[in-house]
Amino acid sequence: MAVTEAVENYLETILILSQKQPDVHAIDICSYLGYSRPTVSIILKKMKEDHLVSVDSDNHITLTEEGRAVATKIYDRHTTLSEFFMFLGVKKDIAVEDACKIEHDISPETFALLKEHFNNLRGNADKK
Repeated sequence: MAVTEAVENYLETILILSQKQPDVHAIDICSYLGYSRPTVSIILKKMKEDHLVSVDSDNHITLTEEGRAVATKIYDRHTTLSEFFMFLGVKKDIAVEDACKIEHDISPETFALLKEHFNNLRGNADKK
């Protein structure tokens, strides 16, 4: 299975949930994303087959090394873009929504330059 936008969202969700609680279960993903249990189960099965997640005997879901790499990349894009938009004056809810739309499609090159520029802007703003 290719790492689609939907899969990226699932991986990012698992990462976020794992930072907030000791164990992640399918029901946690359902609640967070607002999806049905059957929908989440189908995607989790495919992600497990593709070695992006593992599920233990207690149904605890964890990211594999490959899954964590994708999740971390998307989460970094999400947080950086959200913060950048808010830095520009965009309201938080709109900034987060816009970041969600862009985080999956922006090229690595463009994102790297945007992040570098934002870090420079933020550093200069802190000096004032």
